Amino acid sequence: MTTRTIETNKLKLFRLVALAIIVISSCRFTPVSAQGSEKENPPAHIKLALNAYSFNDMLTGNRQKDNKPTLTLPALLDWCATQNIEAIDVTGYYFPGYPGVPTDEYIYELKHKAFKLGIDISGTGIKNDFASPDPAVRAADVKRAKEWIVVASKLGAPVLRLFAGEIPKGYENKWDEVAGWMIDCFKECAAFGAQHGVIIGIQNHGDMLQTADQCIKVVKAVNSKWAGLILDTGNFKVKDPYVDIEAVIPYTVNWQAKEGVFGIGSDVATDVPRLMKILKRSGYRGYLPIETLFVKTKPYDPYVLVPAFFHKLKVAQDTEFK
Repeated sequence: MTTRTIETNKLKLFRLVALAIIVISSCRFTPVSAQGSEKENPPAHIKLALNAYSFNDMLTGNRQKDNKPTLTLPALLDWCATQNIEAIDVTGYYFPGYPGVPTDEYIYELKHKAFKLGIDISGTGIKNDFASPDPAVRAADVKRAKEWIVVASKLGAPVLRLFAGEIPKGYENKWDEVAGWMIDCFKECAAFGAQHGVIIGIQNHGDMLQTADQCIKVVKAVNSKWAGLILDTGNFKVKDPYVDIEAVIPYTVNWQAKEGVFGIGSDVATDVPRLMKILKRSGYRGYLPIETLFVKTKPYDPYVLVPAFFHKLKVAQDTEFK
């Protein structure tokens, strides 16, 4: 082997070693934890939506001429399209035959119409009482919940909203006992939901669930990735609802954002910038359905109030908060 060949081989070896050092150094100075945190904590992504309950009277005929409905779910979808509303919670009350399940034909026609209009179905929901002292009542409502889990699955709705139930008479000071009944029911529903790809949303409705601590206690006890909270911003019975709203967001799978956080009839409007700032800070990713409500002492026109509330949320959504 000539001297020139030896020198050439040494140069090649030197270059390989140098390249290896560069590769190792670049790996060493890119922390794995930093890479992981980017994937685990993406920024908030909020998709504004409508809860059909905002049009409850028109959909049910309540307070309408001759007590007849003046609106249907398909027609509401058409209106949503004119407003560029991108998602809707099609509450179960407004399906033909409720509380019985609708026909597959109706379900699939509604699903097809929503798809053609470019509108997501963000969820649906039913009435139930899992706080009843009567086991037969709870069992019947679990059965109904399972039937509607199947409906939600056929609709492509990711979440079925369920209530806890009102505090039963005589159990005002027995919250833990009643919560135990509720938790058993939610567990059974969540297990069934897992089989159909539908998440159970437990709504704080100012009933058995009035505080963040109560909500979190129930969700943790249910202990299923197929169960979470429907965060009703207007039904925390506490001094500062915004504190409780922020506390439960990590457990939240869907919302009912109200015009006021201090209950129906309050003249104090939701501090929308504060609410949106909390949302963005939380990293919440998902739907934010709004729900406007009829109040006896005020004129109510959802065709006006819904777009107005959407506008407030969109302005806040587009605002950069420090």
